[in-house]
Order: sequence, then C-alpha cells, then structure tokens
Amino acid sequence: MVEVRGTCDERFGEVRDALAESLAKDDVGASVAVFHHGEPVADLWGGYADAGKTVPWQENTITNVWSTTKTMIALCALVLADRGDLDLDARLVRYWPGFGAADVRVRHVLSHTAGLPVWDTPITLEDLADAPKVTALLAAQKPRWTPGEIGCYHAVTQGFLLGEVVRRITGRTIGAFFAAEIAGPLGADFHIGLPDAQHHRVAPQLAPPGGLTVPPPTELFDAAPNPVIEPADTNTAAWRRAEIPSGSGYGNARSVALVQSVLTSGGAGLLSRAGCERALEEQYQGLDHGLGVRMRYGLGYGISGRTCFWGGMGGSLVFNDLDAGLTVAYAMNQMLDAVVGDGRGMTMVAAAYSGLG
Repeated sequence: MVEVRGTCDERFGEVRDALAESLAKDDVGASVAVFHHGEPVADLWGGYADAGKTVPWQENTITNVWSTTKTMIALCALVLADRGDLDLDARLVRYWPGFGAADVRVRHVLSHTAGLPVWDTPITLEDLADAPKVTALLAAQKPRWTPGEIGCYHAVTQGFLLGEVVRRITGRTIGAFFAAEIAGPLGADFHIGLPDAQHHRVAPQLAPPGGLTVPPPTELFDAAPNPVIEPADTNTAAWRRAEIPSGSGYGNARSVALVQSVLTSGGAGLLSRAGCERALEEQYQGLDHGLGVRMRYGLGYGISGRTCFWGGMGGSLVFNDLDAGLTVAYAMNQMLDAVVGDGRGMTMVAAAYSGLG
C-alpha cells in the first residue's frame, strides 16, 4: 500500500484504505475528505503532485477540480436566494436586461435545461477569460429548445450565465462573491480564479491514458465542443488565473468538503435549513442529451433521494447526504477517461458510509 498522510477518525478507517488502494492502482496523487454533521472526520492525502512522481502531494496541495466547481457556484445561488436577493424562478432578464431569451429562468440555468449548452458562435480558449464577450454572445443567442423541457449539460456556459446574474445582483464576479461570502467565512482554501502567488501549490492535471472520449451524440444534440478544452490547457497560468465559473476551481478534498458540508450541517451560518433543502428540488428527470445518460437535476446538483452531488471531468467528486449529515470529497491529478465518473470517488463515498455503522 502507498503511504497515506493526514488525520482520520478510527470509525472511517476504510476511507484511508480506499485512498491507499487507489493510489496504488490508478492515482498519482489525490486527497479525500469526509465531514459528518459539519465536523471533519477524515482529511487524507498521498502520492505525488507531478507525473514524474518526484514532488510529494502535500497537505496544502491544490488542483483543478473541473466541474466539481459547479457545486460552488450553485451554493452561491442558494445563498443569494436564501437572503432574498435572487429568485430562482425568475427570468434571467429580470436581473440581466440585455438578455434576449425571455423564457430562460435561473432554475433552468442551474438544472442544465436553459437550452444554451454551447456557444453557437465559434470561440477560442482565450475567449473564456473575456467574460463580457462570452456573456454577450449568450445574451444574444436563441435557446435550442424550449427552456425547462430538455436536459443538456451546459458544461461551460452554465457558469457564465449564472456568473453574470450574480454580478448584476451583487456588483461582484461570482468568483469574488464566492471568496468573500463563502470561502472566506468558512476558511476554505478553494478558489475560482487562482492568484498567481498560489500557482506553486498546484498539482497539474494529468491527461487520461489514451486521451478523452467525447460523449456520443444523441438524437437532439451532436454539437462539437466549443471551445475544445484539453487537460493540458488547465496547466497554464492563464487558465489558473481566469475566472471560468463552470470549471476552473482550484482546491483539494478538504476545501471542497468544507464548503459543501454547509448543506449537510444545517447551513453553517450561510444558509437556513430550508435553504439547504432547495438543492434537492427536482427540476428535470430524463436523458441528458449532452452527457448521453439519464439524470435527475435539482437546483445546481445531480440528485438521488436525499443526496446531491456532482463531479469533474476526469474523476473529482463531491457527494452530500442531507439525512446522514455526510459530505465526501475526492480530488486528484490523474484523470481517467469517463464521461460521468470513473468509480474512484464513489469508492471513497462507499467507504465513508461504512464509518456511519
């Protein structure tokens, strides 16, 4: 077994074993964290931060968690809704007067049913750092389907749509709002837009052996990615400092679990209990035409029963069980080729449940 460092309540020893096994098999470097009713019961890491296995993964190593970042911006929306500043059923045009699709509501954006899954106008990777440009394009774009009726994963557009609404309400970008109103009060080492001074702590993302497979087209959706984003793209200073709210979040399992345990601890002073419950409000159930699999979407999360979750391309994951008060997060640098998760994260979740007896 590979050495695993950190702390772990003896009840959750199977989580330590699961991480050690994953490090010996598929992972290069990784971290896993478990919170129970808002308290950390496992905070573990191991392996290496580089492909050459010369730099150990440290306690404060962070990495790009791709679309696990979406759970952070979802929490921003839930917090603003709980404060009465954002009506999740309101049309975007209420907050964004220049937005052209009058029938798109905030809840449609959170549930990937807004009908704006990709930009129709070709854009470049560099354009993602130009929020005014890409949001203006979305504001002028016609939804592909009636909003609310069709689920199709808004892999990159979701963050810019929600981010612009947050900016117009608060006067701050969604990354700045998250930093000041969520990460700051919690003391969470998670960043949407990473300052240059923190880049030295990043474990670069390692592409899956054999590359990434694009989801197969469905009967409604066969658009190519726009722009094309490769794993190596996230290892640049430009990507790290850019605020790409759907996928450029940087943290580790500890910080991801700390933030998301807000939902499983009754709100942690940021949300009311009713505000936490809103994550579970079903908005769509059926085939996701972007991912090619059936999904149930709540407000900003995939949902199943009393659990809500989401993960990032290549393997990162956060999982919340509101009844059990359990949050589990997994973050790693070695990506695997799987559209909707590769099993490593859920192995950690299963191990965490064993600790509940």
